[in-house]
Parts: sequence; C-alpha cells; structure tokens
Amino acid sequence: MLLAIDAGNTNVTVGVFDGPNIIASWRLRTIREQTADEWGINLRSLFRVGELDARIITGVAIASVVPPLDHQLADVARRYFRCEALFVSIDAELGMQVLIDNPREAGADRLANAAAAYQKYGGPCVVVDLGTAITFDVVNAAGNFTGGIICPGIGIAISGLFEKAARLPLVDFREPKQLIGKNTVDCIQSGLYYSTISAIDGILDRLTAELGPETKIVATGGQAKLMVGGSKYLRIVDEDLTLHGVRVIWERNARRAV
Repeated sequence: MLLAIDAGNTNVTVGVFDGPNIIASWRLRTIREQTADEWGINLRSLFRVGELDARIITGVAIASVVPPLDHQLADVARRYFRCEALFVSIDAELGMQVLIDNPREAGADRLANAAAAYQKYGGPCVVVDLGTAITFDVVNAAGNFTGGIICPGIGIAISGLFEKAARLPLVDFREPKQLIGKNTVDCIQSGLYYSTISAIDGILDRLTAELGPETKIVATGGQAKLMVGGSKYLRIVDEDLTLHGVRVIWERNARRAV
C-alpha cells in the first residue's frame, strides 16, 4: 500500500491507497517547525485511529511545495515506514511533457493535479485548485501540462482585508445567505464569496474559449465544495485529486524501477 502526502503551505493532506482506491485520508496543519519524530508520531497515531497497521505501507510518495518540510518528511518515510520517499518533481517519470518555459518552476502539486486529471477525466482539462493560492492547471488533449494561472487565495484575501482595514473584522469564509449584506460581516462574506466566484468563472470563460467547449473543469482543494453552488463552471469536485496524482506518478516510477 502507498502513503501519499501533499504538503502545502496551509495544510498537509495524507492518504493511504490500496491500489487505485483511497482507503483513508487526513488533513493536518502545515507546521514547518515540527521535527521528523513529531510528524512520524502524528502519522502513526492517525493510523491507529483508522485501525491501520503502519507495516502495510510499501511505498511513500510526496508532493511538496514547502522545501523546509522535505527533509523531515523524507526522514519520516525512512524511520517510521521503512521506505525511501519518491518526491514528485520534473525529475520523476510523470507520463507527460511539461510544456512551460522552465519546467523546474512547476509546483509538485500542480504536476500531480495534471497527472490525475488527465487519467481520470481526459483532456483538454483545467484543474482549479483552491488552496493558499488559486491555481488553474491546464492539460491539453494529448495529456501534457501546458501551464496555467495563479491567483491569490481566499485566505490571503481575508487576512489582507483584516490587516489593512482597521475597522473590518476577521471573518470565516462561507456561502452568504443573500447577495446584499445587512451588516459588516455579511457584507464581507458576500464580497469574498462572489468576488472569488466571479474571478474563477471569468478566467474559465477565457480558458474554455481558448481550449474549446469540450474542456473538462475539475475543482479540488479544501474550499472547492463551497464554490460549486455559485459557479457556472465548477461541477466536478474531486477533493483527493492531488493525492491521486501523487499515486499515479508513484506507480509510473515504480514500474520504471522494476
């Protein structure tokens, strides 16, 4: 079985795969200061809660966009799961071409998204990943990653508004009850929600015009489900897409190693 890890700037998502099937997943806060032992103990505790034996793990694969965590996570794989971790990168067997100016600039999560989206949904497709940043990852009809768009994420907008506007409170991100807010909190929540949806749909208008009407749109990330009701494009939500991409790339490299 495979332990797949998606280490992002806000959360670290962990999944256990039995073949193509994810049998358990967890979302942890990204804490850069944690030691390998702290990460290892946390993961082993989650395995016990899920009634899983850590000895079932035969491979570990990691997509990380947080370089300070890479050493700790590699150490966790060795010491707690007796595996050498595969890190998703341009040096791995991706099963696709990365058609951007400098392929080493492509984030590991975006490579994983592209690999999974093409395998599961075909191409051309666009993955909208709602995380710390909102990214649009574009895969062409041949299954190659051709680039995308990066926008500030919802959390950045919330914290920026709170920090720069002295009289505005910090609010939760949620779908508003009505468009026109009747108090400050409702006004902010409506503004955050509809400005984000308008930006996403506006960008997807342009992308589908360029890629063609047959383009598949897949949403992922922690806030994807919240956006479906208001968007004209976001219909497919695949919360574990990045982890599936980590699995797909791990399987390709495992076959190459045989």
